[in-house]
Amino acid sequence: MPHPFEIREDITVEATPDQVWEAIATGPGISSWFLGRTEVEPAEGGRVRIEMPDWSSEATVTAWKPGRHFAYREDENPDGTFMALEYHVEGNGSSTVVRFVHSGFLGDDWEDEYDALTQGDRMYLEKLGVYLKHFAGRTATFTLFETRENIPRERAWNALRTVTGLGETVSVGDKARITVDGLAPAEGVIDFARLPHWVGVTTDDGFYAFMHAQDSVVIEYSGFGDVDGPAIERAWQSWLTTTFA
Repeated sequence: MPHPFEIREDITVEATPDQVWEAIATGPGISSWFLGRTEVEPAEGGRVRIEMPDWSSEATVTAWKPGRHFAYREDENPDGTFMALEYHVEGNGSSTVVRFVHSGFLGDDWEDEYDALTQGDRMYLEKLGVYLKHFAGRTATFTLFETRENIPRERAWNALRTVTGLGETVSVGDKARITVDGLAPAEGVIDFARLPHWVGVTTDDGFYAFMHAQDSVVIEYSGFGDVDGPAIERAWQSWLTTTFA
């Protein structure tokens, strides 16, 4: 039986309402910090399409007030489950407040799914903040890598600490050095963290999100400028396969 849910979050970002709108309500903007490749038809009743390597999602725009309010509702599944996302944008001097609502109906394992969404929603808002602070108006090459095996949390974070050069404790502002075979080492800084769930590292040309979620290791990368997406994918997939064999 579908179970109703609602998650509310907000974040203050270093950007104008127009910059926020471009990031949350256009295909190139959303694709630069959220999930996969996104297309948005810019009008109430328009369609939203999100494409990932192993799944896709389609939705309908339910609110379109440029610079103020954007919302969409996914198409309902045969079992009655669906999700809806909503953004309210409020200018606040030199910054902007983004109020986010994630709602809908979850399936039979709703408790685990709700816990995962609670962590994920906060992380993606933090990614939005990093994008607007460092790369506003630019379009990223987005790549995602993950393990399919059940990886214990301690093992996952021991490996992630090694590849990022982080210590046992992690704080925003800490330095990081990402070293993975096949790619040049990259110096970075921690811009967001909530261990043992996720940590975000910003480099000169992009930002990473490293996660341990639902017993899997997940790495997302948004790269800007001259990015060799296939080389990045090969390097990280090789690291995941070798590290968690």
